[in-house]
Amino acid sequence: MEMIDSQSNIAVVVLAAGASSRMGEPKQLLNWGQTTLLGHAINMVKSIYPQETILVLGANFELISKEIKDKTITILNNTDWQHGLGTSIAFAVQHLQNSNSKVSGVLFVLCDQPFITGDYLKQMISKFNQNTHQIIATAYVNGKQGVPVLFDACYFKDLTQLHDDFGAKALLKKHESKTVVLKPPTENVDLDTKEDYTNLYQSKFKK
Repeated sequence: MEMIDSQSNIAVVVLAAGASSRMGEPKQLLNWGQTTLLGHAINMVKSIYPQETILVLGANFELISKEIKDKTITILNNTDWQHGLGTSIAFAVQHLQNSNSKVSGVLFVLCDQPFITGDYLKQMISKFNQNTHQIIATAYVNGKQGVPVLFDACYFKDLTQLHDDFGAKALLKKHESKTVVLKPPTENVDLDTKEDYTNLYQSKFKK
């Protein structure tokens, strides 16, 4: 697939602030192949040459941030992470606004969806028509829509108002007519428990 047109001007935000309470340890640092789940997510994002890459951390900030060696990544510390994913989304968008970043949209990805690929993110961006109030969301098997999700910059003000653990779901529902939903090539799953992680790791690397 071709490199993304630089005119896309997309910032990518990796959301990784949670405490992984159901996992029992920081899921960001769990092994995934030759790297970690977070390292894999960062490598995937960097492969699409975004305008800017932002990593939002929170719980275990010191432990996780010292593992990030790429100096081109902006690392943010969301001290309000306990109040949910929405706070991380708002925090990242506030950073973009405060830095006067000239991006036309922002793409949010999670660190615990290792089957999402760089090619899929490129497909999302290829469908994005800037300045048309568009949202590109990802389909889940249960019929829901969610992350990875790409928002036009016109939604930045709304995104900065998020403050709970439902992320941007309310915005997707409110602007359903403007939302394009794509289905990833592999089932879009999150890793929330140690059993989830072990089963998926073995299916991927123990063949």
